[in-house]
Amino acid sequence: MRILVLGGYGLIGSAVLARLLEAGHEVCALGRDTAAARRRLPEATWITRDLAALTDPASWHPVIAGCDAVVNCAGVLQDGPRDDVRAVQATAMRALFRACAEAGLRTVVQVSAVGASSDARTAFMRTKAEADAALAALDLDWTILRPGLVLSPTAYGGTALLRALASVPLVVSVVGGAGPIQTVHVDDVAEAVRLAVAGTVPPRAAYDLVEDEAHAMCAVVAAFRAWLGHPPAAVATVPRPLVRLVAAVSDGLGRLGWRSPLRCTALVQVTEGVTGDPGPWRRAGGPAPSGLRASLRRLPSTVQERWFGRLWLLKPLVVGGLALFWLVSGLVGLARFDAAASVLTTRGIGPGLAGAAVAAGIALDLALGAAMLVRRTMPLAALAMVGGTLAYLAAGTLLAPDLWADPLGPFVKTLPAALLALVALALAAER
Repeated sequence: MRILVLGGYGLIGSAVLARLLEAGHEVCALGRDTAAARRRLPEATWITRDLAALTDPASWHPVIAGCDAVVNCAGVLQDGPRDDVRAVQATAMRALFRACAEAGLRTVVQVSAVGASSDARTAFMRTKAEADAALAALDLDWTILRPGLVLSPTAYGGTALLRALASVPLVVSVVGGAGPIQTVHVDDVAEAVRLAVAGTVPPRAAYDLVEDEAHAMCAVVAAFRAWLGHPPAAVATVPRPLVRLVAAVSDGLGRLGWRSPLRCTALVQVTEGVTGDPGPWRRAGGPAPSGLRASLRRLPSTVQERWFGRLWLLKPLVVGGLALFWLVSGLVGLARFDAAASVLTTRGIGPGLAGAAVAAGIALDLALGAAMLVRRTMPLAALAMVGGTLAYLAAGTLLAPDLWADPLGPFVKTLPAALLALVALALAAER
C-alpha cells in the first residue's frame, strides 16, 4: 500500500513510518520541516507542507493523490508563534477527512489521545475530539487510536521531561496533585497503526492504547530513575503554586518560540491524569501494550540518556545565563558610558572614535542578549557571541594589551562565556 503519514518525523510519527516501511509499504510523509528527516529516512517520500495552511479539501487532493491510506500522527500541544492548535488539529483534519471521502480513499487512521473530549479543559484535547468526531461521521473505514503517555527512545516533550525529573539529584521531584498515568511504548502504537491500516482490527471504532496498570506520577519518575541507573531517592512534591508559576513562565517563553513541556496544557494533563480503557483494543484482537517497566526495558539506557536528562535541566540555565550576561553587560556600559569610553581615550583613542566604539559594543551586547531569548534566533546569537568575544579580545589585545594582566580579568573572564555559548549551540536542537 501507498500510505501518507502526517507528522512523520515526530515522536509517534517516526516510529509509525519506520514500522510501515518495515512491513513493506510505500510511505509518503508530510511535515513542515523535512530537511533533517529526509536525511534520516531517505526510504520515505517527503512532502513539505504546513498543515495550518491546508484548510480546505481542494488543498489536500494533490497531497493524497495515489495514496491507499492516510495516518495522522500530527499534533500541537499549545498555541505559539509557529503553532496553531485549532488550525492543525481540527480545521486541517476536517478538510483532510472530507478530501479522503471525496477521493474514495477509505482507510484513515487518526492518532488522537486518551482524554480527548469536547468539554476538555485544554484546546489540545478539544480539537483532538473535534477531529475524531468529524472522522467518525464519515462513511470511511476509519480507526481512532488514543495512546496514553507514550514512552519512546526519542526524548521530546513528556518523555524528555520524565528523563529530566528522574535526573534531579537526591530527590524524586513530582507535581503535587498529579493524577494516575497509564503508559504505552511507541512501538506498540506503531504496531497498532499497522494493524489498523491492514484491517486486522475492526475499523469504525476508537481504541485506547494503554497498559493495564495505572501508576502514580512518583512511581513513573522512580521507574525512570531506576532505568537510568540512579540510586533511589526521597520523593519531593513540588507545591502547586510553584508549578503554576513555572507553567506561566513557560507559557510566556512559548511566545518566544520555546516549546516547553512545562506549559499550562501539560500541567492540566498531569493533574487530570492520563488514563484509558485497554479493554476494547484487547477484545478487538489487538496485542496488549507493554507495561511501564517492560517498556523501559525496551528502551536504551546508556550514558547518552543520563547526559540528556541532566543537560535538559541545565539548558534553560545556560540560555538564560548567557542572555542575562550580555544584557547586563550592555546595560552597565550604558549606565557607565563615560567610564567605558575612558578606557579607550586614556590609551590614545580620540573621544569620537572611543564613543562610537563603546556605543557599538553596547548595541551588540543588548541585541545578542535579546536574541538569545528567542528560540528562532538563539543559535545565530550563540554563534555571534563567540565571534563577538573573539573580535573583542583581538581588538583589546591591539589597543589595551595590559588588560590581559588586569587582576579583575576583563579579558580572561570572557573566554568562559564564549565556551558556554558553544554549549548553548550544541543544545539548540529540539528533536
